[in-house]
Amino acid sequence: MSKQIDWSKLSEVEKLKYDSNYLRGTLEQSLADPVTGAIADGDTQISKFHGIYQQHDRDLEKERKQQKLEPAWSFLIRVRLPGGIASREQWLQMDRLADTHANGTLKLTTRQAFQLHGVIKRKLKATIQGINAALMDTIAACGDVNRNVMSFANPEESEVHAQAYQLAGDISAHLTPQTTAYHEIWLDEKLLVDGKKDYEPIYGDRYLPRKFKIGVAVPPYNDVDVFSQDLGYIAIQEKGKLVGYNIVVGGGFGSTFGVPETYPRLGDVIGFVRPDKAVDVAEKIVLVQKDNGNRQNRKQARLKYTIDRLGLDWFKAELNKYLGYDLEPARDYHFSRNGDRYGWVKGRNGKWSLNLFVEGGRVKDTDSLKLKTALREVAETVDAQFILTGNQNLIIANTDEKEKVSTILRKYGVWPIQLSGLRQNSIACVALNTCSLAFAEAERYLPDLMTKIEAILDEYGLLKEEIVIRMTGCPNGCGRPYLAEIGFIGKAPGRYNLYLGGNRNGTRLNALYKETLSEEEILKELRQLIAGYAKERNAGEGFGDFVVRKGYVKEITHGKEFKH
Repeated sequence: MSKQIDWSKLSEVEKLKYDSNYLRGTLEQSLADPVTGAIADGDTQISKFHGIYQQHDRDLEKERKQQKLEPAWSFLIRVRLPGGIASREQWLQMDRLADTHANGTLKLTTRQAFQLHGVIKRKLKATIQGINAALMDTIAACGDVNRNVMSFANPEESEVHAQAYQLAGDISAHLTPQTTAYHEIWLDEKLLVDGKKDYEPIYGDRYLPRKFKIGVAVPPYNDVDVFSQDLGYIAIQEKGKLVGYNIVVGGGFGSTFGVPETYPRLGDVIGFVRPDKAVDVAEKIVLVQKDNGNRQNRKQARLKYTIDRLGLDWFKAELNKYLGYDLEPARDYHFSRNGDRYGWVKGRNGKWSLNLFVEGGRVKDTDSLKLKTALREVAETVDAQFILTGNQNLIIANTDEKEKVSTILRKYGVWPIQLSGLRQNSIACVALNTCSLAFAEAERYLPDLMTKIEAILDEYGLLKEEIVIRMTGCPNGCGRPYLAEIGFIGKAPGRYNLYLGGNRNGTRLNALYKETLSEEEILKELRQLIAGYAKERNAGEGFGDFVVRKGYVKEITHGKEFKH
């Protein structure tokens, strides 16, 4: 088969995947190499399918070069956690692994997953084995496959929410790679009989052209930002009962400065499917993308570009062929917001859940806030679940011990706390110092910048006004900045592009307002905008709606119109 493929016309990653023997590559040799803290170049791509990214500490880059040392290599490990729900035992295990094998912190991601940072090569296998011991895994958390499937944060809110969570798990299980390489390399399980070859019934021997993301939303809340997903499900209810899902295709936010043919795109609603067909639809959409996605240019390989290249009508017709039936017409729905709702809520099971704000999704202890210690004590002493939200926050969920949880959190100053409407709706990607793609800070900088913006909001009586703000260190969109009412994308150290005009429910892209701004220039621009908003807004009008109405930016109706 290899001789029939003209590899010279394809992305080099395509040959790597094909030659990897179903994601084995030379990972075992790389892990055993004591000479370097890195793994082989080809294995850096294959390792992503196992949930691992090789990184280095960019804060130390110059110093290590001067000392003629290789970069300070370490690895990010991402845990696959469909729907974001962890048991107290799983939380405690991740807390322990963060201290013993990583940098002492946990990152709660915008895909409702755990990340560990700063894991060195010789601890990789032990860390993954520790994750597996808690009945979790890292396979398909990254790579050219379906990644962690998102769903509405708490399934105990209603029967429909429980069904949405179940769907996320069912899709995740169905689309998980079948290769035994993961168990062989990381868990030391020799599962293959001699002479027998692995087989991927959905992905084949080259997997997908690019990553694939799925989310399930339950109106009126769009906390998974369903239009940012390659494939989205919008739960449709009638009289409190789930009747099916609207299907959304073609969302995705990765783009590149200076490459105008790359752009963020919102997904299109293409039809409706009954619950019993929902997993089948996921498989067939993945297959359409596998067979038709661009394998020559990885910057054009996501499903959004396949749809724009071949046409939405073509895609719908092709999907119907793969399904053997037509999707039904889409049903009516309404989204009111895409942020989290903080505080205590009583569920249908009579138990209580508390949505906590976690700055930048980083669970750590500081001099002023012992968040990691507080959450460890809750997990050790309270019967509860730990639910990761799509906005990098945490729900201590489904507990009968509300007062005990409150007492512990008060002891460490974690809750209750006063938050501005801006900070409540903030997201920041990791960016510097570990992300190799970042041009500027995000997670380490946004809290300080927000403090200065909050001072301006307070001057104009807008401190409690909910405004969606997001920051990333590069244009790849990991923090979904293109949906923010105020979005920042790093252009260079200390310099950011400012984007305006998203809305509170995640249904509109923002647009570039000003380029390459310093902090002083950012605050100057925002002061003028906030002053105008305070004086001229309509009743109930969001900040993003205001800047579009007043013409500060034009409304973007399709990603092709987006410009950096």
